[in-house]
Amino acid sequence: MMEPLHFQSVLEFSDNKLWTAHFVVPPLIADTLLAGKSDRRVVCRLNEQVEYQCALIPFGEGKLVITVNKKIQTQLKLKAGSIIQVGLWPDDSEYGLPMPEELKELLEQDEEGNRVFHALTAGKIRTLLYLVGQPKSSDARLRRAIIIVDHLKQYDGKIAYKILNQAMRGQS
Repeated sequence: MMEPLHFQSVLEFSDNKLWTAHFVVPPLIADTLLAGKSDRRVVCRLNEQVEYQCALIPFGEGKLVITVNKKIQTQLKLKAGSIIQVGLWPDDSEYGLPMPEELKELLEQDEEGNRVFHALTAGKIRTLLYLVGQPKSSDARLRRAIIIVDHLKQYDGKIAYKILNQAMRGQS
């Protein structure tokens, strides 16, 4: 693993529809992280307290930013204009997000489910990992994993998000 690259940035709020807050990554840092890589996935540590996997996102005029979700903003007591200490390094993990143990076990037992899951694009895999990993209880994560894998098998590896969301909402 590469040593983290450290810098300070300022939390900015955005009026776009995809996220509410981000910070700019200095061009020299971004160039160093992206050198020889085909993706923009990184691990970010903010204020030496919170670490998360994310991506460098193009944001006009050649800028690259990293988003900061509401949960992290609250946890670190950040607001627009807050100065943040940042550490970044390339994300060399297999998926770019943690693989929930419940989904891992299910995929090891379900050959067809494993095949259709791993045939998805990296971005779709990360979306599904995020959805499975959200619940706090292992039982709820397992239920979500089963619903998602069954959905992928039923729709031949395609994701019908409205139907999938309804199925997950219907779980109890």
